Amino acid sequence: MENIKHIPENGKKRVVIIGGGFAGLKLARQLANTAYQVVLIDKNNFHQFQPLFYQVATSGLEPSSIAFPLRKIFQKKRNVHFRMADLLEVNPNIHEIYTNLGKLKYDCLVLATGVDTNYFGNKNIEQFAIPMKSVSEAIFLRNSILRNYEKALNESDPEKAANYMNIVLVGGGPTGVELAGALAEMKSDILPKDYPELDFSLMNVYLFEASDRLLNGMSDAASKKAETYLKKLGVIVKTEARVSDYDGLSIKLDSGEEFNSYTLVWAAGVIANPIKGISKIAATRGGRIRVDLFNKVAGFNHVYAIGDLAIQKEGDFQNGHPQVAQVGLQQAGNLAKNLKLLLQGEKMKPFRYKDRGSMATIGKNLAVADLPGVKMQGFFAWVLWLFVHLMSIVGIKNRFFILINWVWNYFTSDQSLRILIRPKKRSFTDRASEEHQRIKKINLN
Repeated sequence: MENIKHIPENGKKRVVIIGGGFAGLKLARQLANTAYQVVLIDKNNFHQFQPLFYQVATSGLEPSSIAFPLRKIFQKKRNVHFRMADLLEVNPNIHEIYTNLGKLKYDCLVLATGVDTNYFGNKNIEQFAIPMKSVSEAIFLRNSILRNYEKALNESDPEKAANYMNIVLVGGGPTGVELAGALAEMKSDILPKDYPELDFSLMNVYLFEASDRLLNGMSDAASKKAETYLKKLGVIVKTEARVSDYDGLSIKLDSGEEFNSYTLVWAAGVIANPIKGISKIAATRGGRIRVDLFNKVAGFNHVYAIGDLAIQKEGDFQNGHPQVAQVGLQQAGNLAKNLKLLLQGEKMKPFRYKDRGSMATIGKNLAVADLPGVKMQGFFAWVLWLFVHLMSIVGIKNRFFILINWVWNYFTSDQSLRILIRPKKRSFTDRASEEHQRIKKINLN
């Protein structure tokens, strides 16, 4: 396998970061303009702001508003190189990684690949349910909802129409709760305007959670208030409701109950994808990689893991930290400081997580927030949620457009992004094949 092209051998120590999410991006930015050569590798050429996927899925925001090109971020950072590639394997014995673009040597490897949707081995659910772990999946959900409502218009049987109109969400974490609230508001304020011929008394938004409460990572007060808000908006909330099977229409619970919907959103769990050369030795439950207090991967030298991928025991978190963005951001900041200390020949400092609280929004003027020393619900929690998320977005232009969208949606209750985009896969494949043949002829000549 050849080396990845155009990454210079300039004598600098090379830090290779796999993953451009919250943790990987922060680490790369912190190491920019240092004596390190930084190579950031991600399968996408953009950073995506995961907490707002649900707003893309419900037509509240453009996908481009919550995504930012990684190359633009590092345009003026001469020591940072980006490659869009898939990691295939790590060879820690010779400090080398293998990707679909080629191989690359490293002095320090940082794994920040995050996690993916966990279907718990259920192949039917994996095949028919819709996940929410990327911008493209959020767009797919938006398309599915709009397409199903167009199909409902062609049904004279109310029961068949209801199958298209019903939406089932599985997982009572922030994603499920926030998406349920947004869909309930669409049912009351938006969809009846677009589809006046439909009977919206047939439509139900369901939220199923396998445990006995919503928002397990938050306080009992936040959990109860979130459930109260959702029920007030008309969401049918069922706790201790474990989904056992789904065939694309029929949803079966362990209790024996059955529900019908052509739209099932799966937000019930996450799992880390295995990393060849690392996971077999260092992975634990959920595929997470064991790390020490310096985020060094157990059993390896010069290999680190940060963010959702890493499981680290420290302080009050002997079962690992919660898989939230704030943990990854803090780990990235600490690791960046430690790598700078290594350049100076100084000792690294152990990581200590500072819990700055957690929040979830349920709908307009409705949110819950658990902050250090104070718990908030309602309007003030909602305003705080808006401010924190707006300031976390990468790019001033993106913040501006998101703010304009939020203000417009708040006063009009009418998102204007309900467009159904269906790519022509066949024609794209044909064009790609033609281009491949054209390049092949050029090379032969």
